[in-house]
Amino acid sequence: MTSSAPAPEPPADDPGVESIGLDSDLGWAIRLVSGAFRRIATGSVAALPGGPRGYLVLMAVVSGPPRSQLAIAQQLALNKTVMTYLLDDLEAEGLLTRQPDPVDRRARRVLITEKGTRALDEARARLGMAEARLLGDLDPAEEQQLRQLLERVARTARLLEIDPAADCR
Repeated sequence: MTSSAPAPEPPADDPGVESIGLDSDLGWAIRLVSGAFRRIATGSVAALPGGPRGYLVLMAVVSGPPRSQLAIAQQLALNKTVMTYLLDDLEAEGLLTRQPDPVDRRARRVLITEKGTRALDEARARLGMAEARLLGDLDPAEEQQLRQLLERVARTARLLEIDPAADCR
């Protein structure tokens, strides 16, 4: 998704990141991009119960076969208690349903409803427009490359989250 709008220019009194060496600092870039994405994307999913977390839950539910709420909580790195309240809110809005797992009656599978599918599609469309604003300075090939690279880095980050001993201290 690209936007025809040009990228905003830095303020005239901004000394520029190049003059102080921040342009090559990964932490600075990630912080800036993450903050901008959070600001513009949060409004895109605000209509969903739980906002960004609710969006991620719905995305996880549609991204594969029905799974338990515990499996989804682990995938999203959400506390089990938080996940329960979030699912309660999404279910109360009619966006998903929880059903006993036919294999393990103690577990509950989480399924999206038709209303949930419509709400997710609307949120994805709004989020797509927000992403287009943020990535508007990239051509389609660069955007695709950035997404692929971020997916790879995210997988590594997830492994570091699972195994803290693997981090580089």
